[in-house]
Amino acid sequence: MPRALVFVPVALLLSLQLNACAGTVADATLDNSQRRTIADSLAARVRAAYDLSQGEPVQGFLSLYPQRGPVVSATAGRITHSRDSLATAINAFWTGVGQYMIDPTWTWTLLDVDVLTSNVAVMTSQYVVPHHTDRGDPHVIGGVWTAVWRRTDKGWFITHEHLSDLPRAAAEQLEARMSPRDSTVAPTHDGH
Repeated sequence: MPRALVFVPVALLLSLQLNACAGTVADATLDNSQRRTIADSLAARVRAAYDLSQGEPVQGFLSLYPQRGPVVSATAGRITHSRDSLATAINAFWTGVGQYMIDPTWTWTLLDVDVLTSNVAVMTSQYVVPHHTDRGDPHVIGGVWTAVWRRTDKGWFITHEHLSDLPRAAAEQLEARMSPRDSTVAPTHDGH
């Protein structure tokens, strides 16, 4: 086949690919102020959802995910693919661990949101939750959390996530810096 005939289909294919990518490139042309506004609003939603002094924690956590459609979550060596499965896991965490924490404070040591396009953002975060056990012993849980946010007609929601627990040795180092709590003092959070 003559070179000219080969060049035309290759040039046409390249042109079509560039045009197809133009929507992605156009979405990525948010200015820094727009990116910062989106990033700040998503970070604020996460902080509000994990403010353990406000309302029902499980509902706060779940508010970050869409009501319908798939939600892919990788945590504790498992992957789930639905909001129902995610809700079951969050409820299990709260009823098995969370509700027994005395005076917990969800502390973000890193909460970085990178806005990739006008409809997609990625969050990378690190957190610790210092609290006391019912015996008054210092205890810390924590980890890292990476999440993909997508904007829908109903707003921004997390559709994919991966969580990794804080290694126990690191948690013990943090616990060593905490003071024991008098276990005879009545708990101040939700009666626990």
